[in-house]
Amino acid sequence: MVILQKSSEKCAVCESKNIIMDMETGEIVCRDCGYVHADNSIDTGPEWRAFNLQQRENRTRTGAPIKLTIHDHGLSTSISRRNRDYAGRNLKPDVRSQFYRLRKWNRRTKVTDSTQRNLAKALSYMTHLANELSLPQNISETGAIIYRQVLKKGATRGRTIRNLVVASLYIACRICGVSRSLKTFAEEANITKKEAARNYRYLHNLLDKDIPGISTGKVISKLVKQLKLAGKVERVALDLLNTATDMKLTSGKSPTGIAAACIYVGCRITGEKITQHKIAAKGKITEVTIRNRYKELVKRMDIKTAI
Repeated sequence: MVILQKSSEKCAVCESKNIIMDMETGEIVCRDCGYVHADNSIDTGPEWRAFNLQQRENRTRTGAPIKLTIHDHGLSTSISRRNRDYAGRNLKPDVRSQFYRLRKWNRRTKVTDSTQRNLAKALSYMTHLANELSLPQNISETGAIIYRQVLKKGATRGRTIRNLVVASLYIACRICGVSRSLKTFAEEANITKKEAARNYRYLHNLLDKDIPGISTGKVISKLVKQLKLAGKVERVALDLLNTATDMKLTSGKSPTGIAAACIYVGCRITGEKITQHKIAAKGKITEVTIRNRYKELVKRMDIKTAI
């Protein structure tokens, strides 16, 4: 069976672009004049064939993809700790001690200076923190890029790895549009919210990135889902948010506080029974914040409801 494939080359005889490659004979031929440009082309594909996905996965010999969350991008190799040979037999004592030394120096050569040690420790903790918060892989990759940029600028002096990792992951969430509060990161990393906010502002000014703001609409959808409220409550809350945004009522206000107040007003309008305490607990804010935002929305938007 002859398989033809078009080529982007140009014929040297008739200057035609109608060049084809015969994948069976390995020839590159002009279809207009018949001139053979090459008769020994190299096949860059695999030498094996696969007829289903399982065979393709079993026969492929490529390694894991390059990961930015590993300090050496996952390109290095490691010596196993099994102390067994290819046949599964235990190694002799002298060979075992030799492999112990090889394993130790193999580990040391991966991290050669303080910068590499800092990066390895930071990315390991970043992966752990992302897993604890159930963040997707793209957040970890984006956070690793941000931390690498900070390290390249030499801006890690005087600041702990934990604080910079928290700030990097939070910025990654803002860039990728994932709704996570800074307080959630601070609690999981066992640091104060004030400390996390200070490091976030530091990286924000250092990186000079156009970091998008927190989407209050996504916060509303997230809280409605966590509170298991009806869909009509979410629709009313989003309409209230759009009106409040047009009236400049959200300027300078916490997105979570505005979202919680819109949900509470939406519950009052639709007749859904819920307490301010329950909304505050899910949003990790105080009931006073909800009441203040609620009173402001009711007063400025002239909504006929009662607390």
